[in-house]
This record gives sequence, C-alpha cells and structure tokens, in this order.
Amino acid sequence: MKVLLINGSSRKECTYTALSKVAESLNEEGIETEIINIGGTPVRDCIGCKICAKNGNARCVFNDDIVNEIIEKAEESDGFIFGTPVYYAHPSGRILSVLDRVFYAGKKAFEFKPGASITSARRGGTVASFDVLNKYFTISQMPIVSSTYWNNVHGNNKEEVVQDLEGMQTMYNLGKNMAWLLKCIESGKRNNINKPQNSTVKTNFIR
Repeated sequence: MKVLLINGSSRKECTYTALSKVAESLNEEGIETEIINIGGTPVRDCIGCKICAKNGNARCVFNDDIVNEIIEKAEESDGFIFGTPVYYAHPSGRILSVLDRVFYAGKKAFEFKPGASITSARRGGTVASFDVLNKYFTISQMPIVSSTYWNNVHGNNKEEVVQDLEGMQTMYNLGKNMAWLLKCIESGKRNNINKPQNSTVKTNFIR
C-alpha cells in the first residue's frame, strides 16, 4: 500500500516537515510513502476548457507542469495527504491550482481512497485553509482521515515546527489513523466488501 503526500509550498520548510512526520508514522506501519513537492516553477490554473472530459483520458490538456505526473501517481496510490502553508488565511494558490486540475481531469484516481489535509502557519488561518482542502475529498466520495486535533502545525521555519510538540504529535497520529483505515479497506476487499456504485443527477437553480 502507498500514500502520496503533496507539499503545496514552494519550499521544503514548515509544510514539508509536517508531511515528513506523517510519512514517518506511515512507514512504521509498513505503508510506502512518496512526498511530491510542487516547487517554485510556474503552475497553470484550470481554464475550464473541458478537453480532459471530452477526450476521456483522465489527463489535463496542459502537459508542461506537474499536474499529469500527480494524476499518474494517484492512480497507483491508496491514500493521500495534501499539505499547504497558510497565505492570507487560505491555502497556497499553487496547491489550489494543482488540485483544481488534478481532480477535474483525474477524479477517478482519487474516488473512494482515504484522504487527509494538513496546514502550517506562523499563527492564524489554519482552520479556514483546512476546510478548503477537505472539500476536494467530500466531493469525490473519499473517506477523510482525522487525528487527535485539527491537522495543523505552527512555526515560521522548520526548526520552530519541530518545537510544536502537539502539532507534530497530531501529524504522527494522523499517519497511524491513515494506516489503520487503509488496512481496514484492504481487509474489506479480501472479504468481498466492494465500493458502492453510485450515480449522480446534476441540476442547477435555473428553471
């Protein structure tokens, strides 16, 4: 089993430190992990062209950044952790641009697989950012993994994040909970407990 962790920061500092703690906990449970750093190169926003829906290949039409690589890795992954720094009390624009395109083009790679989000901040805005990232899970039929507190750490650099003992413990416990749920799902598959086959009806408010 494998969990894909995405660092929505352009640096390997606070968010990366928190994700690494989750990965450490998962590895202890025999779960493979990979951390993808979005980095500082340009990332396109979704332009709503809908070509990904028309061609049916589960890939974004733009192939000059990390989005299609993430979709490919998601297809081979069993769970996900999305991490973001807090900018003006919301997630980084980088991770929102990536996730908008990843889920629009490659949603089936995520459906029914457990997900969790984490946030890092110097001080405020963590809960609002946490809420935004969780919405990607709830629209994609993904079980959300929780921990012993809201999944956030505080600090202005990686050294300060490590000093946030409760935050780091929350990250560690999140890894344990993710591993437990993944093992439960795997056990269910072996006992012929299959995921539901749901249908959707799309409406709007124009009559």
